[in-house]
Amino acid sequence: MDVKEAIEKRRAYRALGPAEISDGLMAELAEAARLMPSCFNNQPWKLVFVRSPEALARVHACLSKNNDWVKRASLIIAAFAAKDHDCVIKEREYYLFDLGQAVGALQLRATELGLVAHPIAGFDNAAVRLALGIPEGNMVITLVNVGKKSEDKSALTPQQAAMEDGRPPRLPLESVYSVDAYDARLAAKPPR
Repeated sequence: MDVKEAIEKRRAYRALGPAEISDGLMAELAEAARLMPSCFNNQPWKLVFVRSPEALARVHACLSKNNDWVKRASLIIAAFAAKDHDCVIKEREYYLFDLGQAVGALQLRATELGLVAHPIAGFDNAAVRLALGIPEGNMVITLVNVGKKSEDKSALTPQQAAMEDGRPPRLPLESVYSVDAYDARLAAKPPR
């Protein structure tokens, strides 16, 4: 699978089934993140791979409402960083961008390996940090939920189940980029 194909196949499915989570698989995903660029090569991102039933239960207790589907993930990856471990140039806090690049690479590698890697924002950051022993000063930006795509939608809300069948709509290309200057079409909101 080439990069273009991985980008096109990547989907944030919620209907997850079990996947074998070996030490080698975790190293593959971590390596994809590790190789991404960062401001002055600071590499601010850190990852905690959560796979034991006990640790998964601690993270499950930190989830927001309507995230019961996450309990079917075989692996949850807490992706975090600290602002003071990366460039801050005026108002630009690069740790957010750099961690995002690392998670993006991890998602594409998971896709290539036949897995779903679905990042979420619906959790309590302080509670996840406490549950996993992540030091204060770090921000858990996302929890990446990893499993195999499943046809079993019983853990999903009706709205979530309806969203599984097709890719969510994307903005038209002309609403994503312009050339040489800002174009008002860039203000378009995503279709719902």
